Amino acid sequence: MCTWVTKRQGIALTARDHDTGIELRVNGITHQLDVPSASALVHVLRNDLGLVDTRFGCGQQLCGACHVLVDGRVTASCATPIETVARREITTVEHADDPVLGALRYAFEAEQAAQCGACSSGMLITAAALLARAPQPTAADVRDALDGNICRCGAHQRIVHAVLRAAEALAHE
Repeated sequence: MCTWVTKRQGIALTARDHDTGIELRVNGITHQLDVPSASALVHVLRNDLGLVDTRFGCGQQLCGACHVLVDGRVTASCATPIETVARREITTVEHADDPVLGALRYAFEAEQAAQCGACSSGMLITAAALLARAPQPTAADVRDALDGNICRCGAHQRIVHAVLRAAEALAHE
């Protein structure tokens, strides 16, 4: 057994050193993992699966940098134990076959919406979720959807333009 204390909440968590049989389905690929079941999803994605484009930001679900989709819903992977997402569909920004993410990546580049890149993966994921539920959003819809994502560079307006550009491109496919 291993025990650790989370700094933010001061709660002692106990988990077996290596729980076997945790199955994660990420970007359409199923992975069998031998890691503690309470491991944060962001750390498993980055350290065990090599999907390093999902960023670790604040670790407190406040910045949006670590957002992924779990069964199509935006989820803060920094605070999500992998045991809670076992056998569910997880989508990260690296999902190459996703046409919405592809359109968003192109639009972000065209609109120069990513300066330092720290927020980009979370912005792209959150925008993809928005476009899945509202294919033709308004600028206000985009701002509202991205409200939980922080961009320290101040590129918010370009990000809004990029999401609207992607929506327009997807509508003409």
